[in-house]
Amino acid sequence: MTIETTPMTGFTTKLFRREEVAEGTLSFHFERPSGFDFEAGQYADVTLIDPQETDKEGDTRSFSIASPPFANELVFVTRMRDTAFKRSLKTLPLTAEVKISPAAGSFTLHKDHVQAAVFLAGGIGITPFLSIARQHEKNHTPQKLHLFYSNRRPEDAAFLETLQSLDSKDSDFRLICTMTEMSKSRKEWKGETSLIDKPMLAKYLTSLQGPIYYIAGPPAMVKAMQQTLVSAGIQESDIRTDAFDGY
Repeated sequence: MTIETTPMTGFTTKLFRREEVAEGTLSFHFERPSGFDFEAGQYADVTLIDPQETDKEGDTRSFSIASPPFANELVFVTRMRDTAFKRSLKTLPLTAEVKISPAAGSFTLHKDHVQAAVFLAGGIGITPFLSIARQHEKNHTPQKLHLFYSNRRPEDAAFLETLQSLDSKDSDFRLICTMTEMSKSRKEWKGETSLIDKPMLAKYLTSLQGPIYYIAGPPAMVKAMQQTLVSAGIQESDIRTDAFDGY
């Protein structure tokens, strides 16, 4: 049974599954504690309890919640860099406990269903958008969502098949994937292969003006996308960002 502490101090929960969702990328599935509420797009801090090793960066990391609010699990996803925290997380035994803070963050879908949303995701930055898209499909919300998802190769694209399935089921959700280093891939790809830029956005959007734009990914990608949007005449008040440090 999952052990719960008070919301002020967070929750304690257990790992029950891990899965490789792309090359070098793992998802960690935890029991969802009673009373843990969140909105799609939010994050939580995960703290390892008595890890096998630690370093000066500490035992806590912030992760966007990849699972949707309707799910009975909490899923966190990460690229597996060679750090003490990630080595300890990777070898965490099933049923081992971790501490999870209450959900936080404002990187959530705006409430005006008439106004479309454009998501720009780089690599592991897909996680908040996966949560939002799955909740959107569940709710049958009449709001247009466009997801531009950039990876080097299909092998690096976490949850690609899940997103493609959502694209086929949800008429208000449009997925545009691009693979920018196909020369290094072993797979076939018939989609886009350039970086996300103004011409690509204009190709798939009726108008660049009007939607709210959300950008998530490594800091360099987030900065570049911000510059691209501003240079295209998008108001900064219509741009929301989530930079994944330690990517």
